[in-house]
Amino acid sequence: MTAAPVWSVDPRTGKQREQVAHEATAEEVDRAVRGAHAARAALADRTVRAALLRTAADLLDEAGEHVIEAADAETALGPVRLTGELARTTAQLRAFAEVVDEGAFLDVRIDHADADRTPPWPDLRRWKVPLGVVAVYSASNFPLAFSVPGGDTASALAAGCPVVVKAHPDHPATSELCASVLRRAAAEVGLPEDVVNLVHGFEAGVELVRHPLVSAAGFTGSIRGGRALFDAAAARPTPIPFHGELGSLNPVVITEAAAAERAEQIGAGLASSMTLGEGQFCTKPGFVLAPAGEPGDRLVKSLTTAVSETEPGVMLDHRMRDAFVAGVRARAALPGVDAPVTPGAGGEHTVSAGFLTVPAELLAVEGEHDLLLEECFGPVTVVARYTSPDEITSVLSRLPGNLTATLQLADEPDGFEPGAAELLAALTPLAGRVLVNGWPTGVAVAPAQHHGGPYPATTSTSTSVGATAIERWLRPVSYQSTPAALLPPELRDDNPLDLPRRVDGRPEN
Repeated sequence: MTAAPVWSVDPRTGKQREQVAHEATAEEVDRAVRGAHAARAALADRTVRAALLRTAADLLDEAGEHVIEAADAETALGPVRLTGELARTTAQLRAFAEVVDEGAFLDVRIDHADADRTPPWPDLRRWKVPLGVVAVYSASNFPLAFSVPGGDTASALAAGCPVVVKAHPDHPATSELCASVLRRAAAEVGLPEDVVNLVHGFEAGVELVRHPLVSAAGFTGSIRGGRALFDAAAARPTPIPFHGELGSLNPVVITEAAAAERAEQIGAGLASSMTLGEGQFCTKPGFVLAPAGEPGDRLVKSLTTAVSETEPGVMLDHRMRDAFVAGVRARAALPGVDAPVTPGAGGEHTVSAGFLTVPAELLAVEGEHDLLLEECFGPVTVVARYTSPDEITSVLSRLPGNLTATLQLADEPDGFEPGAAELLAALTPLAGRVLVNGWPTGVAVAPAQHHGGPYPATTSTSTSVGATAIERWLRPVSYQSTPAALLPPELRDDNPLDLPRRVDGRPEN
């Protein structure tokens, strides 16, 4: 049987641009995984790993014009957005190089033997080692930062894990280009090119997560697709960790005092955040609790004005466009739902932004309005108008897990308004990142960042952004009563690599 071709498609027209590859067969997936598996030992040297990450960043910057051109042709995200995304991507690579250099991610802990304890302690030396080959599933909405050269790949390589990436069908040419850059970076620092491999095709993605030499997986995409792969990872004879980012509503709570204070500003900010990138950010605020009454009316009016001024835009592909149009139509048809600005089709290839309003009381109990508590990918948000703090609490108790939760408060003289602490406490169990008086779109690549959350936002408690994302691809090992000559240098008493360590319960340096 001839392998199916993989086409690059222009989302602005829906027409095929070029054939860039073919869908990988089971044999080709096996070859890619085995090649990556054979490259594990070459990644053991942390100095070389750091050099790989920095070289990859440099080569991506050098190829930036071609990368951005390819990505724009396949995603319609625009050169300005993609230029920023490329900068973020190369910054991630360099940030993980610094993590590798510093070495704290190894979490080295040494407890010397202590015969005076009851019971006595043996000599124990613990650190973290790479899991092995990591399968990375690219995201549709970030063709760079969450795809072939993105955070999953960068953090896995930093951990010492070779990567096999399953390309997203929305940007195969961009994926091929970026994979070639990463493989060239590997060759330039003396590593096998197979530390990064690329495969295409739905079946290839399934074969990849089932392959016995794949030790972990990272995924960014839909709940349906992610859950199927998560289940496949768990059903293997040897289950593997599956770190999936699946879907998020990203609720916003606007207090009555905040609306009274700056309704116009909040409405404009919400409009900007929910329509950014045609509403295709995983952190888009898709559900808002706003007060009924005059302050809330002013906020809705401001939101109406700002969203009405948004031009129709192109989504990542026509399948997503059709799903958005059908999704907003079903939601708008529910009883009690109004559409101050009707979202939907903007043209043959575009969509128009809009938002829906509904009384919050209709969402406080299970029923047909539960559809409004599910993510709708695209430029739409749902504004639920509450009449009391109890309604806020009731609706929040029914929300699924999220990447973010946002609280808009009034600027009180003592720093917070009455009830703010209780609202913050109610939002904290719902999300991995809680914001006050900000908007969730935009995820800083910082050491303290957490990009994850309770299911279905993610399938684990880990982050996919920031320095601690490396922890997903490591496991701890303790050596007991092991002669120094047999220990890895990182665990020897003389600390020849000058690593940050804890010795006998205290920081060594």
